[in-house]
Amino acid sequence: MAELKRKEGELTTAELAGYGVAQKQPDGPKLVKGQEPETLDKAAAVSKPMPLFSESEMGDFRSQWSKVQTGFVDEPRRTVEEADRLVAAVMQKLVEGFANERSGLEKKWESGDNVSTEDLRLALQLYRSFFDRLLKL
Repeated sequence: MAELKRKEGELTTAELAGYGVAQKQPDGPKLVKGQEPETLDKAAAVSKPMPLFSESEMGDFRSQWSKVQTGFVDEPRRTVEEADRLVAAVMQKLVEGFANERSGLEKKWESGDNVSTEDLRLALQLYRSFFDRLLKL
């Protein structure tokens, strides 16, 4: 096999193609002919995982947990009861968050008969992302 030529330390696309090496494609969504840039932004948002809680909510929950945990030596039963209530509150917040997210997804495609196939495709991608997040819990 012939030596690979270098131009200023890098191979050109033509040289890579000539040697049968595919050029690395950028990761992420790609703009399809006729696709609007805002649609591309929506598609990119689908692939990004959303946090379950905001930073402030997580900080509050962790602070509450620290307070609960420090009481164990003096009052173990009361501490376990408080831990149970805190876990129940976190679970309730998760349920509310997921219910709101599902409702938002439903509104995106259920706006009548004038929904385009592209909007429905994006809605399905959002549902798939949402479904995957639920299964990963």
